[in-house]
Amino acid sequence: MNSIKLKRGKEKAIFQKHPWIFSGAIEKIQGNPKNGEVVSVVSLTGEFLAFGYFNAQSRVAIRIIEWDNTLSIDEQWYYQKIKTAIEARQQLINGQDTNTYRLIFSEADYLPGLIVDQYDQYLSVQILSSGILNAKDMIINALRDLLQPKGIFDRSDATALTHEGLANNNGLLWGENPPEFLEVKENGLKYLVNISSGQKSGFYCDQRENRKILSQFVKGKSVLDCFSYSGGFSLNALKNGASSVVSVDSSALAIETLEKNIQLNGFENINHESIQSDVNKQLRAFKDAGKKFDVIILDPPKYAPSKSALDRAARAYKDLNRLGMQLLNPGGLLATFSCSGAVDIETFKQILAWAALDADKEVQVIYQFCQPLDHPVRLSFPEGEYLKGLLIKVN
Repeated sequence: MNSIKLKRGKEKAIFQKHPWIFSGAIEKIQGNPKNGEVVSVVSLTGEFLAFGYFNAQSRVAIRIIEWDNTLSIDEQWYYQKIKTAIEARQQLINGQDTNTYRLIFSEADYLPGLIVDQYDQYLSVQILSSGILNAKDMIINALRDLLQPKGIFDRSDATALTHEGLANNNGLLWGENPPEFLEVKENGLKYLVNISSGQKSGFYCDQRENRKILSQFVKGKSVLDCFSYSGGFSLNALKNGASSVVSVDSSALAIETLEKNIQLNGFENINHESIQSDVNKQLRAFKDAGKKFDVIILDPPKYAPSKSALDRAARAYKDLNRLGMQLLNPGGLLATFSCSGAVDIETFKQILAWAALDADKEVQVIYQFCQPLDHPVRLSFPEGEYLKGLLIKVN
């Protein structure tokens, strides 16, 4: 096996179980490893440290996968890692009101670059590292054996692929193609999911618990759901007695899917309006028209894909939340989220404090949202804690 020798002192991250080794930490490449190959990582004195995926094209040159040198990184190793990840979600899998969840969450499940989401009897897979790409056949075999899905679909079209030197992929990996709109359920609500063309892997299951929690605050309230996608927050609001719901998203497919989901759940006679529009533009239009709401949900896409984009993202989050605060009735609630890993919760709170000052509002945080149990966070890998949110009372 080829090996990578680290510079003196750079082994500290491995001792602390962090899974990333950056290119600047490498002292010497021993052998000629190919991108995606499993290599042995050693200290400057030659002491074994870990096994990891090597990629010369990535800033993260090595993604650590195993610290035990008595193990072989073979088909049985992958099978056991996947089996362990699935068993950790057994509480969700055994539930009666939800059949869509994340089964494998990359570094959190010791498989960096692998995302697997289950939608009823279909699996949506994202292969985001060259090491996982090399092990693709072994991974598919394990998923087939452990889950017996009808089909496994590849949604490896994330921007992260460009950093690994990989091409986008979108297509069937095994079994049957999923229908264009597959019906799934979450928290007892029905959703139509477009696995092949929908955003991310087809659905945002990371907001499952937050949708349920927020729905406790909407009875008799007017609700504005921004970046509504296929209607997760909107449907929960309608189910739990909101007096009216307005859903805004820029995607025609998202609005089409949302309307189908409204009908699927029998909510078409409830006061609901879908608007296809840029959210910031629509918020300004509401402000100009003097429109107000009791509850506003802001769940934007990732504004800060990296720390280098943090300043620009902070301005975008501040402007968005300032507009949201200005559109609330006195005592209204703002449920606001960030899915940017580069924005930690303290930074997010500071951004919201700036937004409140600009909006001339007094605000109180009454709840802090986080990731659900199928999106665990390793304490040795805080970068995995990407989703955060706050429920704020605005006066």
